[in-house]
Amino acid sequence: MIYRFKIKMGTLVALITFVMTGLLAPVVLADMTAQEILKKADEARGGNIGGLEWEMIIDTVEKGQPQQRTLQVTLRGYDALVEFLAPANAKGMKFLIVDRNMWFIKPDLSRPVPISARQKLAGGAASGDIAATNYGADYQVTNESNEVFNGEPCYLYDLSAIEKRATYDRIKYWISKERLVGLKAEFYTVSGKLFKTALFVYENRLHIEGQSRPFISKMTIFSALIKDDVTIMTYRKPVLKKVPDSMFHLNLPVKQPGEKDNR
Repeated sequence: MIYRFKIKMGTLVALITFVMTGLLAPVVLADMTAQEILKKADEARGGNIGGLEWEMIIDTVEKGQPQQRTLQVTLRGYDALVEFLAPANAKGMKFLIVDRNMWFIKPDLSRPVPISARQKLAGGAASGDIAATNYGADYQVTNESNEVFNGEPCYLYDLSAIEKRATYDRIKYWISKERLVGLKAEFYTVSGKLFKTALFVYENRLHIEGQSRPFISKMTIFSALIKDDVTIMTYRKPVLKKVPDSMFHLNLPVKQPGEKDNR
């Protein structure tokens, strides 16, 4: 009798734990504001993380012509250094982003050239797409609703830019309620015209604050203006790392004309 009682108590404890876990999880989410959920989703795309580095492959099809570029992205907070590794004619080109300000750096240029985060980089990808996502800081939620996307219940947020240097004016953003990652985004002009759509996949993992979190592995961008223009951004080998201040000094990444690359 005592033995059976112990089994029943163990089962009861397990059952209570299971039920309480199921009950508490929605409460935690219910306590989060839309802006907090947005910031949590940013983590899975590089936002709100200390130091991080990954390799990015950008495949584009523009007017039926395929192209591929390989980049290395190193970031810390709002700062990032993006270096082109391939093709050969682009190797050594860089983008430096410091507090949302962006510069283009090329070996044969004597000084960095200021550019906009909205400037086209490759295919449907703007310069601001290649670094971390900080929607939680750059946008405010103006409307929220619930919708199912690809079988997943989602928060659907209308986002309006509050930072003038943000990459887009307005975004509709689907965030998985269960995984707290962005699944789909629609990007609109100031006038409300849709000009591209992005889908996100999360097959990478990062250990953040002792927890294993999904991290973006692919972003596919479809043009709403040109039917067959597609851009696929593949994120490879993401790793957390300490990134020094010197990485983001404006004068350091510039190679003077005639200087050899000894790496």
